[in-house]
Amino acid sequence: MIKLPDIRPLGLCFWLCIIQVEAQPKTLSIEESYQLARKNYPVIRQRELISKAKDYSIQNAEKGYLPQISVLGQATYQSAVTEFRLPVSLPGVEFPTISKDQYKVYAEVNQSIYDGGAIRTQKQVHEMNAVVEDEKLEVELYKLNERLNQIFFGILMLDEQIKQNALLKKDIELGISKVHALISNGTAFKSNGYTLQAELLKTEQRTNELESNRRAYLDMLGLFINENLDDATVIVKPAASAVPAQINRPELRLYDYQTQSLDIQNRLLNVRNKPKLNFFFQGGAGRPALNILNNGFDPYYITGIRLNWALSGLYTLKNDRALIANNRQSIQVQRETFLYNTNLILKQQNTDVTRLQKLLATDDDIIALRDNIKTTAAAQLENGVINTNDYLREVNAGDQARLSKIVHEIQLLTSQYNLQTTLGRSLE
Repeated sequence: MIKLPDIRPLGLCFWLCIIQVEAQPKTLSIEESYQLARKNYPVIRQRELISKAKDYSIQNAEKGYLPQISVLGQATYQSAVTEFRLPVSLPGVEFPTISKDQYKVYAEVNQSIYDGGAIRTQKQVHEMNAVVEDEKLEVELYKLNERLNQIFFGILMLDEQIKQNALLKKDIELGISKVHALISNGTAFKSNGYTLQAELLKTEQRTNELESNRRAYLDMLGLFINENLDDATVIVKPAASAVPAQINRPELRLYDYQTQSLDIQNRLLNVRNKPKLNFFFQGGAGRPALNILNNGFDPYYITGIRLNWALSGLYTLKNDRALIANNRQSIQVQRETFLYNTNLILKQQNTDVTRLQKLLATDDDIIALRDNIKTTAAAQLENGVINTNDYLREVNAGDQARLSKIVHEIQLLTSQYNLQTTLGRSLE
């Protein structure tokens, strides 16, 4: 009998691997947050509607190349008609009498031969309108960056504060162990231990408060990216962001597209005042028809080429061009105002970055000094040279020095990303 190998250990390893993969916490970077927020923001669906509206408008404009068919009819009554009279009457000769009530029903087909570029320019108008609307949407989406920066780096700040609070807890626990030893030896009062115990409880309360705030921030971030983020979610601390050399915001592209749209509108004015040439065919029936001597209903048709040159547009051409020029100046003013305000923000943000870099340069030295003082204080507490309040003062001072560095680091990262956002970053 052939003995089959025991595959149970392999199966166990397989399931252990699956459990390990499933147990791995979710990680989230700032770039992923930007992309997911952009993808799930409700207004993004407007882009598809803009594209559809553009396609429908262009298709409608192209219908202008097809024959244009119209059906018309009219019934009239006139006070007088053409009469045929001779100075003498002729026996047996009777001239027809035309009725004062006349009728006509006909269909007319017009085929454009030359439209002065009206249809082509109209298509360009629809295409540029879609580009402008799409860029307005891009401006709206870009605002997500600033809001995400606040939430994302807020979570990072809380993460670092939670870590530092854990270190503070260890320092207090170290002090408690030393005081307990002194109490056991009869060289310290129990009240000294109570003081440290109370401080330990305050530290645990602070941890609970920080974790609760982190949960609230995660919920907000989850709403933006449309994902459920649990407490185990790891927020990846990003590296320092590369700052663009110049302002490259979607608002500036919007102003450019709006200016190009005015250029097309200006060309549309020229097209509107050009002559149009059409081929037409008209066919129908009427009383009288083309032969006015026949008072009965007769079919007829007329075909030929028709020239149409509407000169009334010349009356308002000057004012129309002035309106376009006025709108162009308005866009330029908006552009200059945007650049002015953006440069003010950039100046403040650059100042913040420089200030935080200088603060960070001395944070490590302060922390090193505070650690030395704390180590000395722990030894003094153990030997009964100082009391618990003195020890807590030095522990809290060291904790505050580390918290200051944490705050400065996260603030610097936030300022760098805000600076990049102000200058312009791609959301694609």
